[in-house]
Amino acid sequence: MKKHLLTGLFALAASPALAHLPPEQHGSFMAGVSHPLFGLDHIIAMVAVGIWALQIGGKAVWAVPAGFVGAMTLGYFGGVTGLSLPFVEPMILASAILIGLLATFAVKPALAGGVAIAALFGLFHGHAHGAELGAANALGFGVGFVIATAALHAAGILAAGLMARALPYGPRLLGAVATLMGLSLLLG
Repeated sequence: MKKHLLTGLFALAASPALAHLPPEQHGSFMAGVSHPLFGLDHIIAMVAVGIWALQIGGKAVWAVPAGFVGAMTLGYFGGVTGLSLPFVEPMILASAILIGLLATFAVKPALAGGVAIAALFGLFHGHAHGAELGAANALGFGVGFVIATAALHAAGILAAGLMARALPYGPRLLGAVATLMGLSLLLG
């Protein structure tokens, strides 16, 4: 079991970060679904949110990912309408590293604090994709993007749960992997 989880993580590490497509290729539901699945920065951050949410426990298991998705949706429509937001790409990269660190150290803030942190980063993820969309079908793409994001959060929750059964510090290990992968994007 441990071998398969680690193999999957290393396979993710080898994937190219291709999430940012030309605007003319955006606009469909399937483009929205596939978009976060082809950007390593997005995969790392969104899976790390799920890992961290499971570590916090209780209502945070659903509230932290919901905070991310809710703010991401707001940021997405802000980007579509031309709202300017500074430091979008650095914040996306920071989300992969910092949420990974929160999971590595199993930081357990109050529920509102966990939701606020996730929402802050979700806002930037959403804005990046809304701003890139151009004149394409914002609704179809956005719905697909939200579903894929929620699925990545669920994957993080599931992976952390499986790792916790296999190793007491398994979710922390996953957080460390996310942090190192985020740092590799920063340094690469």
